[in-house]
Amino acid sequence: MPEYTAKTVDKHVLYQMAVQSPQADAAFVDRAYRKMFGRPATIFREDFCGTSLICCEWVKMRRANLAYGVDLDGPTLEWGRRHNVSALAPQAAARVHLINGDVRRVARPKVQIIGAFNYSYFCLREIGDLVHYFRSARRSLDRQGLLVLDAYGGWAAQQVMQETTRLPGFTYIWHQAEYNPLNDHTVCHINFRFRDGTALRRAFTYHWRLWSLGGIQDALRAAGFTSTQVYWEGTNAKGGGNGVYRRVVKPENSAGWNAYVVAVR
Repeated sequence: MPEYTAKTVDKHVLYQMAVQSPQADAAFVDRAYRKMFGRPATIFREDFCGTSLICCEWVKMRRANLAYGVDLDGPTLEWGRRHNVSALAPQAAARVHLINGDVRRVARPKVQIIGAFNYSYFCLREIGDLVHYFRSARRSLDRQGLLVLDAYGGWAAQQVMQETTRLPGFTYIWHQAEYNPLNDHTVCHINFRFRDGTALRRAFTYHWRLWSLGGIQDALRAAGFTSTQVYWEGTNAKGGGNGVYRRVVKPENSAGWNAYVVAVR
């Protein structure tokens, strides 16, 4: 088991271990595109890509696959280039293209799928900004194109609380620090605690709007998308998520849920 400490740890490594599910996200968008259009997609763009981990999973799936990652944060993008892209086989690494820019201003090249995961687009807290992003994403898609988003919610998501998860060598703490019911604005932190007693507090902080699935779909329609579908995560015996997503029309609300929203250009 690795011996992490607050002084020696790399927060991006811990984030990828604790938060991300790149294989599951890449597999879902691949299945969604096949189901919608009856053929595999090859060109994928990861918006708000951070360390570009999903881009790397996409190019590993098939030799024909190309990935583009877009993010405003240059140092994080460079971290992903050094640690994730460089770890790929050379022929796969050559098919990952990283763009340091605003996702609302990048329109080329055209792609078949755009994904925005880990609730990253929640940073767009005004409806006009959200519609602007969705409209820009739609312009970036091929005629047969999908925008795929993840979302979370439930009444526990509106509470000030901390959720603790033990992982090999460290403890991941999700802290919902603030929630304003008037505008759905929320402030969340990610903390890490280590076995030597040290901690990395507020390693990541998010000022988000907790968008509802209805609000997200309304914004997608306002941006010109022709249809939307919601895929809801099932639960395991303990009441947690089981990683299996099925299309739903009227799911049962719960304290906490996760979903994918698939928007057709």
